[in-house]
Amino acid sequence: MTAALVPVKHLAAGKSRLASVLGRPSAERLALAMLEDVVSALRAVPRLDPVAVVTPDLEVARAAQRAGALALVRSDPGLNESLDAAGRDLAANGDGSLLVVLGDVAGVLAKDVETLLDALPDTPGAVLAAARDGGTAALLRAPWNAIPSCFGPDSGARHCAEAARLGVPLTELALPSLRIDLDSESDLKDFLAEPGGGERTRLALRAMGHSA
Repeated sequence: MTAALVPVKHLAAGKSRLASVLGRPSAERLALAMLEDVVSALRAVPRLDPVAVVTPDLEVARAAQRAGALALVRSDPGLNESLDAAGRDLAANGDGSLLVVLGDVAGVLAKDVETLLDALPDTPGAVLAAARDGGTAALLRAPWNAIPSCFGPDSGARHCAEAARLGVPLTELALPSLRIDLDSESDLKDFLAEPGGGERTRLALRAMGHSA
């Protein structure tokens, strides 16, 4: 089995660009809807266990539990540090492999996650699902620390560079449902214009007056 991990920031601090468009309360509601969609897609993949959410926010943790995920409430020393600490704990519950999926890739479909898992080469190895902005939407590693977490701007290139430096085989995939992470108003429009997952996110956006 492979552990899955979804990082989510404190609601009051996350999604600043969306908050400037939607308002802070709506941006927070949207963040929770996105989380539920991501957890739902991951829980539909039998090879993933556990599905966990790491967050410093108690409200996010409660939402994760309602969605059926394991909630890991931790302080926030930074995204990559949080992921590595949580990954270290989760690896003991499976075969040592870890899939990280960002909490704002609301359209993710279980079939694309299955494709990502199928692409993993022999251990050690990694598979990266690229976001359209050059970031990393999802990263599968076996073992969990085969390459260090380098999430953030241009993380796709940085993960590839670390894999090359360490001699770890890495496969990069372009998976349709993982292309768009919702950070800006234009992301919302593109997300709504494309078919795919994210039912709760789509409903939340329509309730806020956004449509395709």
